Amino acid sequence: MDLVGLRRHIDSLELEFSRQAFEFAESKQWDEEGFNTALDWLRINCHMTATTAADRLAVGERLPDLRESVLAMDAGEIGFAHLTVMARTANAIRTEFDETKLLDLARETSPGKFHFKCLHYRHAVNAEDYARDQEKLHEERALRLSTAADGCLLISGILDPVGGAAVRSALEPLARPCGTHDDRKVGQRFADAMVELATGKQKVAMQVTASLETLVGLLGAPGAENEFTLPISSKTVERWACDCILTRVLMQDSVVIDVGRAERTIKGPRRRALIARDRHCRWPSCNRPASWCDAHHLVHWMFGGGSEIENQVLLCHRHHRMVHEGGWQLIRMNDDAVMTIAPTVTFGPRPRGPD
Repeated sequence: MDLVGLRRHIDSLELEFSRQAFEFAESKQWDEEGFNTALDWLRINCHMTATTAADRLAVGERLPDLRESVLAMDAGEIGFAHLTVMARTANAIRTEFDETKLLDLARETSPGKFHFKCLHYRHAVNAEDYARDQEKLHEERALRLSTAADGCLLISGILDPVGGAAVRSALEPLARPCGTHDDRKVGQRFADAMVELATGKQKVAMQVTASLETLVGLLGAPGAENEFTLPISSKTVERWACDCILTRVLMQDSVVIDVGRAERTIKGPRRRALIARDRHCRWPSCNRPASWCDAHHLVHWMFGGGSEIENQVLLCHRHHRMVHEGGWQLIRMNDDAVMTIAPTVTFGPRPRGPD
């Protein structure tokens, strides 16, 4: 199968489609048929996405400025995707566009890399316009948070390139697999990384309303309540209270019996001593740095455990959650090693999803 030849034939058809699409746009026939724009006509009648249709119109409009590039495409030196990037660049910088400078770059690079190079070219030609374009993207930033019926947080939004790069730079190191035992899918790792990022630098300060029965995890006790969630389990309250500032409101028979503040955050000399001893998450084979870890009480303070360093170990967010909500147990051995004990009920190993 001649894939290269087939691709070149498709590119030629795409070029002809772009030429005719722009002629159609100029004819205003789309207006006579009741469409708002030529792009809408193409999108609906040619079964195209808005981005693809816009690319074809851009190429068709800029063909007079891309004569050398069209010849290079016909010769197989570049592809139609390169022409798309060139047309978008020409529309962005208008009169300063210089085809000859970009054509050499297109011949040397893939379409994706060429797009990156063209962004540099746009900045070099007119830094002020480029900055204004970046500011427009920044003004379009948005982050929407809503709560689903089951209490899950739904997140949707868009970040400008600079903000997006900052977020990815912060999340990606935390979203790497934690050793061979990590069976989380890539989306799950990024979700965990976001939570870890949110809780790693600043310990949780929260108000929890619960009954005495909930705090000690008695069977039949209702869930605890927090401002931003549906009822939460006693195990989650237990984890939060391990290393946080907890404002508690205790209820009994619908009557408030206690309002108090318990500062359990491990800080100061004790925190420094814990970091010096553990250095990172103590879960076997996990090397999350101490700055991303909570101080976990081997015997929780709600059940009589003390705050001495011998009763504490550093655990990253994921492994701290596995102990409390996941039912794992930690035992400190005589040689100071930490042994993990899996929950009694297991369902076998889960296959790791593709990245």
